[in-house]
Amino acid sequence: MGTLQTEPARTRPDLLAAPVAAALTSWPAQAPVDVDAVLVAPIDATLADTAAFCAAYEVGLDVSANCVVIAGKREGEIRYAACVVLATTRADVNGVVRRTLDVRKASFAPMAEAVESTGMEYGGITPIGLPESWPILVDARVIATPHVIIGSGVRHSKIALPGPALGALPGARVVEGLARPA
Repeated sequence: MGTLQTEPARTRPDLLAAPVAAALTSWPAQAPVDVDAVLVAPIDATLADTAAFCAAYEVGLDVSANCVVIAGKREGEIRYAACVVLATTRADVNGVVRRTLDVRKASFAPMAEAVESTGMEYGGITPIGLPESWPILVDARVIATPHVIIGSGVRHSKIALPGPALGALPGARVVEGLARPA
């Protein structure tokens, strides 16, 4: 986990967006990963973007995960999904994601929509605490990673947790080939 100073996330709601803190307080007891395995670390908010963060905190891109919000339309309805991919890859937005959402065209959701819909800060959006109606598509490489670092809903911290926990989130679906090498 590089030089991050972590502690149990549920004990530091000040380092989490409100929906993330709420999701951790209702973490299912039967989850394959105990809530105490979800850690949080404060970071410099100006270093929240993946490349800067990894360099500053000595975290490998291969253990850093990104959560991107995708939007697509079908019959006038906007369909959202979150895609969780390793920083060494890029989500296949107009291939796998588009087909999974069953839309004609998919693209990254506009920043204002993503922020408003999630209650999280842009650049810190995480799959933990997303709207229940959204599918969370998790690339199989993410859950094969023993520990990953991901956003916390805010730019001034990061969450560290076992990769398999992301595939067990409510609404999560592990998708083989969701991402391609960057």
